[in-house]
Amino acid sequence: MSAPGLGDWVSPEGALFGLLGGVGLVLVAAGLRRRRITLAERLAPALRPRDATSGLLREQPARTPFPVVERLLAPWLADVARWAERLGSPRAEVRRRLDRAGLAESVDQFRARQVVWTVAGLGAGLALALLIGAARGFAPLPLALLVAICGACGFAACDQLLSRQIARREERMVAEFPTIAELLALAVTAGEAPVSALERVAATAQGELSTEIRRMLADVRTGAAIGVAMTDMADRTGLPSLTRFAEGVAVALERGTPLAEVLRAQAQDVREEGRRALMEAGGRKEVAMLVPVVFLILPITVVFAVFPSLATLRIGL
Repeated sequence: MSAPGLGDWVSPEGALFGLLGGVGLVLVAAGLRRRRITLAERLAPALRPRDATSGLLREQPARTPFPVVERLLAPWLADVARWAERLGSPRAEVRRRLDRAGLAESVDQFRARQVVWTVAGLGAGLALALLIGAARGFAPLPLALLVAICGACGFAACDQLLSRQIARREERMVAEFPTIAELLALAVTAGEAPVSALERVAATAQGELSTEIRRMLADVRTGAAIGVAMTDMADRTGLPSLTRFAEGVAVALERGTPLAEVLRAQAQDVREEGRRALMEAGGRKEVAMLVPVVFLILPITVVFAVFPSLATLRIGL
């Protein structure tokens, strides 16, 4: 009799339980290390004034239709959001992208949305894995890899949706910019002050760019200089045309140069840029249209041209 091997003593179920136990111990150790209290956290309660109101009696805003479930899951969602932040972009970059998309939600709300999308992807991957396992047999490693890939796809899809929202909003702002610039030039030429002209255009126009102008005017009313407020608007949007617009208006206000000519020149530049972008898009579409012509229509044409000759030769033989 041969000596029993390792496969005779180790069963697949035992190996799976051992793997799960090891992963659990690693997660617990990582959580304890991450939750280590720092010196600043130890000294913070003694240095800041404490609120005598109990934490259970404080008003906590609810962001979902289920406030009780939200409060119960808030610590877990915060931990998962911090973990997602390590894998994704930092908070400052996410805040900038949310401003570029025109969304009023906070970074924590976006992280929670990413967690929800990831969980939805994991659920879809688990359902797909169960269907494949029921049809072709259960293979733990490929099915687990499939579930992980689906969860990563859900995480990336949420980020990609934000990128598409940013691109669409920037396209609308670029399309609105020439009209806004022409209206500002007309108002300045008629004798309006720059701030009054911006207020008039923001009150009459509708769109993403007019919304940004109203936000910039709100900053001016709070005491910010118009040049600084326009620079902040250009930084929020991230568009080169708006950056040139803000710099041109700031220089015109500082040096007293004619503002109407600057606005008309910038509007013309944006129109030329849009025309070039349209021609480039047309060129790319033309190249893409060659794919079905070369790989579908041309082979069918060759078959129709050659097949009668082959049929005739076969009859002759």
